[in-house]
Amino acid sequence: MVEYRLPPALAERARRFAEEGGVPAEVRLASTVVLLREPFEAYLIRRVPTMAFAASMYVFPGGGVDPRDAAVHPGWAGPAPDEWARRLRLEESVARSVVCAAVREVFEESGVLLAGPSPETVVGDVSGPEWEEARLALIAREFGFADFLSRRGLVLRSDLLVPWSRWITPEFEPRRFDTYFFLALLPEGQLTRDVGGEADATVWCAPADAADGRFTMLPPTVHTLSELAAAGSIAAALAAAPARDPADAIRPF
Repeated sequence: MVEYRLPPALAERARRFAEEGGVPAEVRLASTVVLLREPFEAYLIRRVPTMAFAASMYVFPGGGVDPRDAAVHPGWAGPAPDEWARRLRLEESVARSVVCAAVREVFEESGVLLAGPSPETVVGDVSGPEWEEARLALIAREFGFADFLSRRGLVLRSDLLVPWSRWITPEFEPRRFDTYFFLALLPEGQLTRDVGGEADATVWCAPADAADGRFTMLPPTVHTLSELAAAGSIAAALAAAPARDPADAIRPF
């Protein structure tokens, strides 16, 4: 476990929570994707003010695991689920869910799809009406991501995800997540879209600029951007990733 010191305002909330004998909320499993593109920019969305968690904050695309995410098998490319299980130190079905949730959430929240008709290919532009209808249906949970891929003859490209870190929300937050962070390159031919819903603004920004205080962000986002800025380039960040332990939870205190 890695500890991360909270900013003063959040530390004060943690102190009050402890003094008042607060009961921590249950932790929910989640995935987040840091989309990257040259010349070394990361994609951020600003959550709408009405959100129960991280309202008005700039975040990476991501969200909670859907129980149906575990069903994405055998429509799978890249490291097998058991390999992901070893890397993330999770049960195989849970690891499959975490990886699938990452791909599903980045499609739902940015319009980027890390999947293709074969294990070596990625779909191109997915901004058309049929794709948009499917994206909205996924958000509404009208069907699972496995069904979405199967209907279109696509396989999930798990090899396009690079595990980076894991953060657990502090106990004083009313909503808590155990979140696995992944890096991913924006696929050629695809564009991020301001898809609305949970976000009211989007931006591509150099990690060093995004982490300098101009955007309101929670510690995991700031810390991740600072780490990427220190790497200096997308290639350097990807090269550094295998030496990291993405299962070692970071717990702000």
